[in-house]
Formats: sequence, C-alpha cells, structure tokens
Amino acid sequence: MKTIRTTFVALAAGLSVLWLAAEASALAAAQGVFPWRNLLVQYSGVLGMGLMSAGMLLALRPAWLDERLHGLDKGYRLHKWLGIAGLVLSVAHWLFAKGPKWLVQAGWLERPQRGPRPQLEPDSLLALMQGLRHPAEEIGEYAFYVMLALIAIALIKRFPYRRFFQTHRAMALVYLVLVFHSVVLTKAEYWLQPVGLVLAALMAVGTVSAFMSLARRIGRARRVEGRVESVEFLPGTQVTAVTVKLADGWRGHDAGQFAFVTFDAAEGAHPFTIASAWAGDGRLRFLIKALGDYTRTLPQALKAGDAVAVEGPYGRFRFEGRQRRQVWIGAGIGVTPFVARLQALARHPDGRTIDMFHPTAAVDATALARLAADAGAAGVRLHVLQDARDGRLDAARLRQLVPDWLHADFWFCGPAAFGEALKRDLAAAGLPPGRFHQELFEMR
Repeated sequence: MKTIRTTFVALAAGLSVLWLAAEASALAAAQGVFPWRNLLVQYSGVLGMGLMSAGMLLALRPAWLDERLHGLDKGYRLHKWLGIAGLVLSVAHWLFAKGPKWLVQAGWLERPQRGPRPQLEPDSLLALMQGLRHPAEEIGEYAFYVMLALIAIALIKRFPYRRFFQTHRAMALVYLVLVFHSVVLTKAEYWLQPVGLVLAALMAVGTVSAFMSLARRIGRARRVEGRVESVEFLPGTQVTAVTVKLADGWRGHDAGQFAFVTFDAAEGAHPFTIASAWAGDGRLRFLIKALGDYTRTLPQALKAGDAVAVEGPYGRFRFEGRQRRQVWIGAGIGVTPFVARLQALARHPDGRTIDMFHPTAAVDATALARLAADAGAAGVRLHVLQDARDGRLDAARLRQLVPDWLHADFWFCGPAAFGEALKRDLAAAGLPPGRFHQELFEMR
C-alpha cells in the first residue's frame, strides 16, 4: 500500500507543482470569480488528464510496472484510485466551467467584459485550435457524461462483472475524446513549459494505451490457449476446482501468482489465483469460489474439453524474505496461493519454519484433507480454525500460538479488512515495517 500511495501522491503533487510554476504570476494577480474560475478549469483539466493517462497505462498490465509496484494487484488498486481521482477532478472541472455561467443566467453574477481577441494568421495552428474550441467543448461534455456512467458501472458491485467487462473497454474511446478536448482547450502557453511537456508525454502514452485496448491487444503476448481437463465441485465450501491443460507457450509461474482466465468470451477474463505449483507439464489448477452470478454457474457450465484461455502469470506474492520464520494466513478462499506454495515446498524445501493458519466459516472434508496432506508433505504446521468451533483469529491469538512471531515474515491472503486489522495490531505490538505481506486481490 505504501508504494501505491507514494506513486499516487508523487504524480498528483508533481503535476500540481508544475502547474503552479506555470501560473505563478496569474495566481498572484487573480481577482474576482472569472479569473479564478479560468485558473481552476485549467488546473483540474491538467491534473485530471494526467491522472487518467497514468490509469490508461496501468490498464495495459505492463510487466515492468508489475515489478515496480510489487504486483499487479497493487497496480490495479492504483488504477482504481486514479480512476476515482479522475472522476472527482472531472466533476470539479465541469462545475468550474458551468457554475459561473449558471450564476450569470440566474442574475447572481455579472460576466466581465471581454477584451478584443488577438488577431491570428488564418492558416496558423492557433487559428485552427481557436476554430475547434466549440466542438471540443461540446464533445468533451458528452464524453464526461458517458465517463460518469462507465465509472459507476465499474465501481458499483451490483452491476455484474460481465457488464463491467463489456462496458469498461469503452473507457478507451472516451479517453481519446477527452485527449482531443484537452489538446484544444489547454492554454497554448503550457505546451512550451514543463507542465505542458509532461502532460503531452502522459497523454501520448495514454493514447497509445487506449488504441491497444481498443485493438484488444492487452495481455495478448502472455495469453495461452488450452482445454479444461477436469471440473470438481466442493459443496462444503462452494468452490469449483478446475484443472486446465495448456498448449505450448506457458512459461511457468511461481506459487502465489494469478492469471486472467477466460472460459466464456462473452463473460470475459476473470482473475483467479493459481492453486498448483508449476511442474512443467502445462497443467494449472484453479480454486474458484462461488461469489457471484457467473462463478455460481461454473460447476454446471464447465466440462472437460471446453476451450480456455489463460493470460499471465501476474503478481508478486512469492513468499520471499530474509526471515527463516514465516507465518501464513489464508482466510477462506484466500488459502489458494498457499496451496500452490505447499506443493512447491514439497518438491523443493527451502528450510524455513512455517506455521499456516486457515480460518474459515465453510468446511469441506475433502478440501481439508487435501490441505492437511499438502501441509504434511511440505513440512508446514497447519492450524485450521473453524469460526463456529474455534472463534475468530486475531493478532493476540497469533502471538500466543507462534511465540517467536517477532522474528517472522507474515503472508496474508483473504478479506482486506481482516488483513489490515492483523497488520495494524501486529505492528502496534512491535512487528517491523515490511514484514507483513498482503495480497490486494480485488481487480474491480
């Protein structure tokens, strides 16, 4: 979380400082509603487009950013923050542009007299831009309304994932319209100053990203076709275990990574953690919890032989660290990356002492027996805590059950609020920063 907060703040602060430098004299001289309105329109536009451009880049799922942000899960969290910030700034931009006009129409504010416009050469670039101002304002306003609807669909979980997947692609087209709006309406003076050069670079990167999205090239180089090999439903936990056999091209993965899996082209790709260690045979196993309309249909909809596409692997939840002591907490379906790691350790032990906690409300005898067998083969001490029988797990209980916890690295996957509470309480008890690793597995 620290990395994505730092990245977000650095981007927003950097653009703000560059804009302040460009408008230092105008800010000092500004008096009255309309001069301030014009400044705020420009500032909200520059900052909003800068943040949205960075969000477009993250939508490409670039491998080099996966490394720098410590996992695609962190990248998607930053992408979400950038989208929300872009939405807020777009609303502010719209209000700054429209609000004074409404006040003038209501008779509450008087518009100052405009001075004569500068004479422009008829065939100059500035004259062309001047002629495009009105259409840029019009289509920019309509793009803003469409963006409101698309971001609402993305953020409101009541809309099914399928609708989110189908409509979110249109954000690339909306973004391109907003680039045109910004190029025409951003102050011409900016383009020869650092704020304009940085904004132009960001919009150029965002434009390339948008065209790649519209051409459906995102992740294509990391996508491998295959077939469903087996489907097993575990009724106690409402989990569907799916094994797929991929064609040549999958380069392998580390335990703890995930992939985007497409069983149905109309539904689109869903992110699922890989629940098997890589054995070089093209087989991957996924444990898919019935959490929505689509995942509830998988036991009936999937069968052996069905086509599947897998894109990845992604993520940095790799159980690295200097400590020879580790504590794992896999809550509910968050147990999945640990299953893959258990299998990897059974083949290649790393000499660490590990306690694994699996707090769960749902119980399936078959799943627990397999988990216990995997833990035994890996030499990992397993603690299964059933909520109804054993109560809830908290930091105090962890410290009691693992006396040398202060010398351990903690790895958590499960509900975000649960993980944050454990992290906060352990840090308050003395766990050094950076020793608690949490997967932010929420891609929407």
